[in-house]
Amino acid sequence: MPDQGERPAEALEAAVLAAADLVAGAASVTVLTGAGISTDSGIPDFRGPDGVWTKNPEAEKASDIRYFMADPGVRRARWEVLAHGGMWDGVEPNGGHRALRQLEVGCRLHTLVTQNVDGLHVMAGTDPAMVVEIHGTVRRAMCLDCDWRADIEVVLDRVRSGDLDPHCGACGGLLKSATVSFGQNLFEGDVERSLAAARECDLLLAVGSTLGVHPVALMVPEAVDHGAAVVVVNGSPTEMDHLATVNVRGSISEVLPRIVGRAAADGG
Repeated sequence: MPDQGERPAEALEAAVLAAADLVAGAASVTVLTGAGISTDSGIPDFRGPDGVWTKNPEAEKASDIRYFMADPGVRRARWEVLAHGGMWDGVEPNGGHRALRQLEVGCRLHTLVTQNVDGLHVMAGTDPAMVVEIHGTVRRAMCLDCDWRADIEVVLDRVRSGDLDPHCGACGGLLKSATVSFGQNLFEGDVERSLAAARECDLLLAVGSTLGVHPVALMVPEAVDHGAAVVVVNGSPTEMDHLATVNVRGSISEVLPRIVGRAAADGG
């Protein structure tokens, strides 16, 4: 199988063409995306020297549901980051997100499962009904008690007006972004829907994920066991490369549009 590693551009092109052939020949494509697809959209780093958590350690604690629920200071730090941190200012979908939208336009997309909470697939135009945001979304807020939900800007406006530890107006419960924190279970039904999508597709396209986080990573062997081809597109090796039909190494926002564009030209 094409796997260029450190080989020259010709090997990358061969991998792109091989991946495009598989996409062109597939009637049903399930997509799994991870953080790598959003890098070129400017999604901020969390653990680097200038990362959000490096600058504000209390905000890192907020990623653990136990700290978030127990400590008002942790909650205030989290809401401060969301309301004033500028994390999402100017963040837009890139060529990778738009390429996956084209799979839907071409009636090839079965389901798009994303590990990302940034909402960029929906912003790119992908039908929300086809997207499984398995770790939730930062674009929505929820009550931990009554499950009230709303656009997160409704809550952020309260924070900016001085309500630094907002509670639910309906029941008084704690509010948080509708993301899955450490210590929380994945949302009911999302795991089974994701694995079912892997079982039912002709091709699993894994993009920008290390494929090391379970249970999402199980989509790859699930697809293989049910006869699907697997294309892995990532900037570095993943834990499931050995199961891939084709591995493509490169910048996702550049490589993925080439794969989908070539597939559209070849397969109609």
